[in-house]
Amino acid sequence: MDKINEYYTLLGVSKNASKNEIQKAYRKLARKYHPDVNKSNDSDGMFKKINEAKSILTDPEKRKLYDQYGANWQDAQHYAQQKDKRSYESGNWQGFGESQGFRRDAGSFDEDRYSDIFSSIFGGQAKEGNIWGNINNQKGRTIEAEIEVSLAELFHGGTKTLSWHSEGGYAAEKVQVKIPQGLRDGSVIRLAGKGEKGTGSGKDGDLMLRIKVLPDSRFSLDGFDLITTVPISPWEAALGAKVTVSTVAGMINLTIPEGCQSGRKLRVNGKGLSKKRGGAGDLIVVVEIQVPESLSVEEQKLFRELEKKSTYNPRNSGGQRASDIKRAA
Repeated sequence: MDKINEYYTLLGVSKNASKNEIQKAYRKLARKYHPDVNKSNDSDGMFKKINEAKSILTDPEKRKLYDQYGANWQDAQHYAQQKDKRSYESGNWQGFGESQGFRRDAGSFDEDRYSDIFSSIFGGQAKEGNIWGNINNQKGRTIEAEIEVSLAELFHGGTKTLSWHSEGGYAAEKVQVKIPQGLRDGSVIRLAGKGEKGTGSGKDGDLMLRIKVLPDSRFSLDGFDLITTVPISPWEAALGAKVTVSTVAGMINLTIPEGCQSGRKLRVNGKGLSKKRGGAGDLIVVVEIQVPESLSVEEQKLFRELEKKSTYNPRNSGGQRASDIKRAA
């Protein structure tokens, strides 16, 4: 494999591939070769290689060096990071530190010449007193990702342990993520220093985790409010009743008012998700009247008596109206 194209070939992209194309190819391969998923003997080595390829090809400076020098790109980068003192026959040139400049004897150092060299290699401008500052002291980039939590975890709070591969990292890190109360779907947790590694004295970037709440069989979410549907019988709807309803924190007794209609929304204050600044959202219970599919002989008799004695006709009070249900195309 041609070394200058090895990273491109490894990820299955062209040399002109965009950053988005490279990241898309990386994610596909990372899922395939992640050691937690792929148990083959060569998965760990392959995972390291694709991480290395992605790390280099998504970094503009490193990619430029790689495209220019191929297998020797790291030598060029290493040359840029040298801090040892160097001596030249024509004069003195001291090594560069993070804040140390260079000294030269009059007429002994061709600044323009070396500035051109640095510029051609690193794509930047050499400035006296701080040639390497921008290269050696860069803060790592912020990395964004999703973290999936259950509704119970979001409601109660707690801690999750994630296996995280930092960008360009080879070994998995165990990251402890605290899920505090007061978050909702879409909220962001910031982990300082858990993103891309900085270079030189540059700080490490941050890891931004966006909360994604997993589907729950009992509740849906609307901000901090929880919404649930509770079935009741025709007689509970007509006469009123107290029914048991689940919340994330436990069970409550909900009062069904007399004459409750199907689809009515009953609000229970403070039984939703906690808010950061105090208080909580509400639990919204949607009432659904259900009719038994089969009746005993005694039940049929009672309904027949009700039919004869009742004067109620829903078509007289509600009337016929257009439906919200669209006909299937």
